[in-house]
Amino acid sequence: MPQDAPLNGGALTEPAGPVRRVAEMQAKLHRWAAAGPGRRFDDLFNLVHDPATLLVAYSRVAGNLGARTAGVDGMTVADVERHIGVPGFLDDLRVQVKTGTFRPLPVRERKIPKPGGSGKVRRLGIPTVADRVVQAALKLVLEPIFEADFLPVSYGFRPKRRAQDAIAEIHYYGTHGYRWVLDADIEACFDSIDHVALMDRVRTRIKDKRVLTLVKAFLKAGILTELGDRRDTHTGTPQGGILSPLLANIALTVLDEHLMAGWRPDATMASEYRRAQLRKRGEATWRLVRYADDFVVLVHGGEDHAQALREDVATMLAPLGLRLSPAKTRVVHLSDGFDFLGFHIQWRRKRGTNKWHVYTFIAKRPIRSLKAKVRALTRRTSQQDLGTVLTRLNLVAHGWANYFRHAVAKNVFSMLDNFIWKRVIRMLIARHRWSWTDVRRHFVTPVGRWRPISAGEIELRPIAAIPVTRYRWRATRIPSPWSTTVNA
Repeated sequence: MPQDAPLNGGALTEPAGPVRRVAEMQAKLHRWAAAGPGRRFDDLFNLVHDPATLLVAYSRVAGNLGARTAGVDGMTVADVERHIGVPGFLDDLRVQVKTGTFRPLPVRERKIPKPGGSGKVRRLGIPTVADRVVQAALKLVLEPIFEADFLPVSYGFRPKRRAQDAIAEIHYYGTHGYRWVLDADIEACFDSIDHVALMDRVRTRIKDKRVLTLVKAFLKAGILTELGDRRDTHTGTPQGGILSPLLANIALTVLDEHLMAGWRPDATMASEYRRAQLRKRGEATWRLVRYADDFVVLVHGGEDHAQALREDVATMLAPLGLRLSPAKTRVVHLSDGFDFLGFHIQWRRKRGTNKWHVYTFIAKRPIRSLKAKVRALTRRTSQQDLGTVLTRLNLVAHGWANYFRHAVAKNVFSMLDNFIWKRVIRMLIARHRWSWTDVRRHFVTPVGRWRPISAGEIELRPIAAIPVTRYRWRATRIPSPWSTTVNA
């Protein structure tokens, strides 16, 4: 390891030397990629196994919640630090990658229920710690290159972008006449992407055969099922891997480029004047908003235009091995509303007026999901101490509320505060065999005010106190993380 990159097996923070070195490397790659749209990058392999890259990659893996989850080798990050030591682990890994002897192990399959109580499951693939580090190193090198090509209509799993940006863009265009919506979902996207089509997209920018071989090795690593069977992966990039979201975005850039071709400079929808001329001739204009494999196409036109786009999108996705989900894909008018990323977006009349606006509400599914989590934490037979319960409730509820605080959420927050309070009170009544008189004695002050539920210094904090504000659409003003060199 370089002298400016000392290793500390117990530390999860990134040393300043490697962070700065990696940031400068990423800034250069991004600048070169942006300056040369057709440029193919060679000699990237040395950057992947560079000691600084591997050290930063390891710190990212170790700082992730998944660090406590083992792959097929049964090793967690804590096991690596305890039994091997970080310096030795990274040195051995670097030698394997550099000499070409590194081989990814199959990912460990884990099925988790999909939200909403549909009974369906989502398959996750859990790589080993070594595979995660190499994937993170690949991402550090590849992401700044492909970010130069990604269009601003894509928001999922990209730096400095978030779901609220996608919702704000829908809000903006919905307000400006885009009232028909193709609400689409790609069926089993991460499991179905064609490897040949994906690697062809990667090769448009990457020329280094050793990097391409490494990416393909992860795609073909296979899956160890929950029953212990080995299954080859002929398609898809398993969810759970660090590299998977980037590869999915690379593949789905085809969709972005196809639907947004008219918005390029000097194209038919490049200016508001040209878009207005199209609509005068009875044609439609549209705008794509995509978050990973979930996307909507907002149409300024009629229902027939939206239906035509649905067929066009389905035809375009077929070469990638993808198809639209029949159950989740529909054409809807904005006045009927639709759900996207947990929000319910609807064009409706403002109460007491004749003015119509686009409103963003919290969808029913995430509310049900939060209530289910609260019920699980506040079972009447729970033996967890009150402080632990309150801590978990605060974390879950406030994380949820901060995500939705830009929607019309004030009444929902108040309703959920009441729900959580009643669940905790009922748990305490059952635990201590209290009567309602006992409850009032513990939580009502002499002047008749209710005290917050607390355990020592830990209080149940209301989410209604979180300010509800409008999220402003940032359009093309979202900064690139590599626009300038980062000093560490």
